[in-house]
Amino acid sequence: MKSLPGGAVDATALASRNGPEAILRRQAAREPAARTYARALPIVPVRARGLTIEGADGRRYLDCLSGAGTLALGHNHPVVLEAIRKVLDSGAPLNALDLATPAKDAFLAELYLTLPPGIAERARVRFCGPAGSEAVETAYALVRAATGRSGLLAFTGSGRGTTGMVLGGTLADTPDPRVARLPYPQDYRCPFGVGGERGADLAARWTESLLDDPGPGVPLPAGMIVEPVQSEGGVIPAPHAWLRRMRQLTADRSIPLIVDEIHTGVGRTGAFWAVEHSGVTPDVMVLSKAIGGSLPLAVVVYRDDLDIAEPGAPVGTFPGNQLAVAAGTATLAHVRENALAERAATLGQHMLGQLQELTSELACVGDVRGRGLMIGVELVDPEAEGDSVFSGAPSAVEGGVAASVMPRSGRHPLPAAPELAAAVQQECLRRGLIVGLGGRHASVVQLLPPLTLTDEQAAAVLDRLADAVRTAARCRGGGPAAAP
Repeated sequence: MKSLPGGAVDATALASRNGPEAILRRQAAREPAARTYARALPIVPVRARGLTIEGADGRRYLDCLSGAGTLALGHNHPVVLEAIRKVLDSGAPLNALDLATPAKDAFLAELYLTLPPGIAERARVRFCGPAGSEAVETAYALVRAATGRSGLLAFTGSGRGTTGMVLGGTLADTPDPRVARLPYPQDYRCPFGVGGERGADLAARWTESLLDDPGPGVPLPAGMIVEPVQSEGGVIPAPHAWLRRMRQLTADRSIPLIVDEIHTGVGRTGAFWAVEHSGVTPDVMVLSKAIGGSLPLAVVVYRDDLDIAEPGAPVGTFPGNQLAVAAGTATLAHVRENALAERAATLGQHMLGQLQELTSELACVGDVRGRGLMIGVELVDPEAEGDSVFSGAPSAVEGGVAASVMPRSGRHPLPAAPELAAAVQQECLRRGLIVGLGGRHASVVQLLPPLTLTDEQAAAVLDRLADAVRTAARCRGGGPAAAP
């Protein structure tokens, strides 16, 4: 086996010598059963560029997982590689803790150019541990110190990034008692059985009542955290009016509003930051994933009057990753200078429209939704009973009188079909397309293609996904849709 200087193993030579099957067997033997992507996507990538990944077996795949959203420009984009090479060739320290460096200064200058005006004018930026969950924890500590209060308002369906492992995300073993969970409005699975503006209004009223009720309500919290589009929750865009109402509700009660842009930032949803769609100015923004240009980086942006931390407060070991800030600067600048957010809005709307046709064609496609190049296709079981929230004649309370309602989508939500979603993911893989899963019982097929996606590539993605859904539906009985 060929070794690199210093005795390191040459990974490419290892793949050639043993083949991908041997590598996958060793991974299964040495790594934990908890590994997620490797179990669903048994490939060994050895090369990648843009949308395309090449496996050790020579197969090529269109990657619409994009490193779980970290690759705004796709794999190994030239501007990112050039930025990394410049740092390596400069002899600069690769880890500078929280010291000032030219690379970090350039990153901050570019970041400030992209921030929503309302927060950019008074923003401070804290670099923290490289994962989004650590940034959420940092944001929570920030507002807790600034307000002198504890507790956090979060929303049902928020993922591990939004409320962190400690704060009781959906994947945590035990929900944290500091977190009060509030209903997140949506059309297809509206918690009130209504959807649309009425459902969003009821969700807002629920939140307001919980805060203002001196009895069984909740104490005034340190902050509220919300995703403009829930990602792990199943690609659910927040209604604009509802998000503006959350902003007003928190402002009126001096509750800092934290917006989680870990998944949605850097042009993904058709605006540079997803919160801009609603015209909302938050007090705190949590950023990670794409801001590092494929490398680990997380920051918290917040209003300067919340900056009360004393010098010497812990900042972690890895806030000064020079390769990450250089790659992030190149990514932010390329997205901004080439109007890739606007491109994502246009192309994403086209892709969404094409995929929504599947809801009338196939009964197993419950809903198709998204914003920009963040799209989810929810798979359901048309043979099962309706969702328990909507069983029988779903109703909402109007002035104390129960009224029969239909979600705005026009279709009663059916039980989630995680096995069908997993089958669709495997059919996609057979066709050379990599997609993710999330949402209710992992029944939502997720598309997160790079913002550099071309029209031709988009057409190929749509063709392969639609064919995979049809094939999986035929095999599992989720055939033609009945009229709503």
